[in-house]
Amino acid sequence: MSLPSAVATLERELRGIFGARMQSLVVYGERARHARRDDRAKHARHHHDGHDQESAVRTMAIVEGLTGDDLRACADRVTTWHDAGLATPLVLAAHEFERSLDVFPLEFGAILADYTVVSGANPFERLSVDRADVRRAVEVQARSHLLHLREGYIEAAGRPAAVAVLIAESAAPFTALLMTLARLDGHQTSDAAAAARHAERLIGLPGGAVSEVARITSIHDVTTEDADGLFPAYLDVVERLVTYVDQWR
Repeated sequence: MSLPSAVATLERELRGIFGARMQSLVVYGERARHARRDDRAKHARHHHDGHDQESAVRTMAIVEGLTGDDLRACADRVTTWHDAGLATPLVLAAHEFERSLDVFPLEFGAILADYTVVSGANPFERLSVDRADVRRAVEVQARSHLLHLREGYIEAAGRPAAVAVLIAESAAPFTALLMTLARLDGHQTSDAAAAARHAERLIGLPGGAVSEVARITSIHDVTTEDADGLFPAYLDVVERLVTYVDQWR
């Protein structure tokens, strides 16, 4: 997979900051980034805001020791990195990633599943995420989403327009929940529709119920007419997902 020239520039500048303390640089999330880009092109819904964080190239630097001066030096260059299409790099001290796997199993597990070493040794060799940590994190995600929907509906006071906004604004977290649920069962995907179909099979909801909720929430433009009919089904789907994850073995 070819990498943008900006990554090579980033690598040189980080080595200028950290010197011999620079151990590794990796690019991660490339497959997911290309999937998001293709999906936007398919739906012709790209919005340019000067710096598209979703399509920005994500990197992680592993260094031996990290000081306040290092952070200030990175801060001085971050605008240039953004302008070159790079996300703000994650900078971790040696062994910090490994020791954080149980705390961030979803986020760091996604990195382990989709990365390319740019320079240095492979910092992730022989690392893996414990499935029990993933299950616990998915349950937190699912229960938090359920509580958010219930609280949001009450705060909407039954007004269809407010419920429509609640549904639309919860689209991204719902899609993320479906994808992490698929990951829990060993199905790594960045396709929301595929993750929705997988969830339907897992929780035994025939007729495309999860897919329909995912499709409508993903357009970020729910009408007041759709909101009244959609929300009960949406809430039921999330409740079933919570039950499934709670009982997962």
